[in-house]
Amino acid sequence: MKRISKILLSLTMMASLAACSSSTGSSATAAATEGASEEQTVIKFAGLDGGYGTAGWEAVAAAFEKETGIKVELQMEKNIAETLRPVLTSGKDVPDVIYLSIGAEGKLTDTMVSEKQIQDISDVLTMTIPGETGTVKDKIIPGFTDALTSSPYQDGKLYLAPINYSPCGLFYDAGLFEEKGWEVPTTWDEMWELGDKAAAEGIALFTYPTIGYFDAFFSALLNATAGPETYTKLMNYDLDAWKLPEVKEAFDIVGKLADYAEENTVSNANSDGFTKNQQLILDDKALFCPNGTWLPGEMEDAPRSENFKWGFTALPAAESGDRYSTTFVEQVYIPNGAANVDAAKQFIAYLYSDTATELFYKNGGAVIPTVNSSDMIGDDDANKLYYSVYDNGAKANAVGFAAHDAVEGVDLTSAEGIIYGTVNSVVTKDKTVDEWYQAVLAGVEKYNQ
Repeated sequence: MKRISKILLSLTMMASLAACSSSTGSSATAAATEGASEEQTVIKFAGLDGGYGTAGWEAVAAAFEKETGIKVELQMEKNIAETLRPVLTSGKDVPDVIYLSIGAEGKLTDTMVSEKQIQDISDVLTMTIPGETGTVKDKIIPGFTDALTSSPYQDGKLYLAPINYSPCGLFYDAGLFEEKGWEVPTTWDEMWELGDKAAAEGIALFTYPTIGYFDAFFSALLNATAGPETYTKLMNYDLDAWKLPEVKEAFDIVGKLADYAEENTVSNANSDGFTKNQQLILDDKALFCPNGTWLPGEMEDAPRSENFKWGFTALPAAESGDRYSTTFVEQVYIPNGAANVDAAKQFIAYLYSDTATELFYKNGGAVIPTVNSSDMIGDDDANKLYYSVYDNGAKANAVGFAAHDAVEGVDLTSAEGIIYGTVNSVVTKDKTVDEWYQAVLAGVEKYNQ
C-alpha cells in the first residue's frame, strides 16, 4: 500500500509540474505574442536647425524615450519652412510636432496661424510633466502663455507652447566703455550725447545685423514711447493707436539713430554680410548692436579688441518712461493632420521638465521659460549678464502681432514688410521717416478694411 501511495503521489506531482510548465509556457508565449503585436509609439518632430543647434533636441528626445518609451524621430533643417510647406499642403506625413517660431524666415508658422491650421493644446497646461509630479502650468513663468505668440487669437486658449526664451537688447564692448570712462545711456538724450562723443573719435554709435532684428528692437521701442496699453492696441492693428504722437516718436528715434549708423551697415545687412556688422562691435568701430543672447556664441571665434568684454543693456527710456528689453520666445506646436496628438502633447509637456531644461542648456545654451530655469545659470556664467537684465529695472517686452487674415498686396509685419523692411531705406535716406510712417498707417488701415 505504501508503494502504491508513493507511486500515486509521484504521478500527481508530475502532473502538477506538467500543468505548471504548460501554464508558464502559455503565459510566456502570450506575453511574447502581445509584445510582438505592440509597436512602439513614434512621433515625428520637424524643427529649425537654428542658433541653438540640434544637440539639445537630440538629448531631450533620447531622455523622453527613456522616460516614456515613446520614440521621437527628429528632422532638423536650416530651411525647414521651405521643406515643410509642400508636406503641410499635401496633408501627407504631417509632423506631430513642429518647432518653428512666429516671425521666422518664410513666415510658415504665421501662415498656419492665420489659416487656423494649428491645434488647441490648452490641456497640455494641466498635464503632469512626465517624470515629475507637478503640472506644466506650475512650471512655466507667468505671462508667457498669455502672449500673442502663444495665444494668437486671444481666446484664452494655448496653441503655441513657449520655449527657448532669451532677452534681446543692445550689445556693446564693456571694456571700451571702461577704458573711455563712458556711462551706458539710460535715456535717448544720453544716447545722442554719447553718439557725438563717439563720432569725435571715429566710432559709430549704432549698427544692426539685418533688418530682421528690428522686430525685437522696434517693438521694445514702441513699448517705451507709447506704454504697454497702447502697445497691445498696436499689436492688434488699432489704427487710432498707430496715429498717436507717442507712436510717431518711435519712428523719429529710429530716424535719428540712422544718422549715427555705421556707414557700411546697410550693405552688409543681409544673410551673407551680417556677421561683418556684428564684428563692428568687437573691433570697436560701432558702440551698440541689437541682438539676442546667441550673439556671443555666433562670434565666439571672431577676432576682437584687446580689452573686449561683452556688455548688454535694455533700450534707453523715452521721456518719463520705462526701459524695455524684448523677450524673444520660440514656439512648438501641433499642426492639424498630426497622427499622434496624445504622444505629441506628452513630449511638449516633457520640455518643461527639469531634465529637459538642463539638457537644453548644456547642449546649446537654450533656456526654457520655467520658474527655476535661471537656477542653472551660475554667477560666473556669461549668460547671467543677459538674463539678469530684468533684475536691473528693465521690463520685458513680447514681440508678436495678433493673427490676421492675409491682406492682398500688403506685407506689414514680416522682416521684409512695411514696418521693419523699410528701415534700410531710412538709413540710406532713400525714404524719409514721414514716408515710412505714412506707409505703415496705410498698411494698418488696409488691415482694418
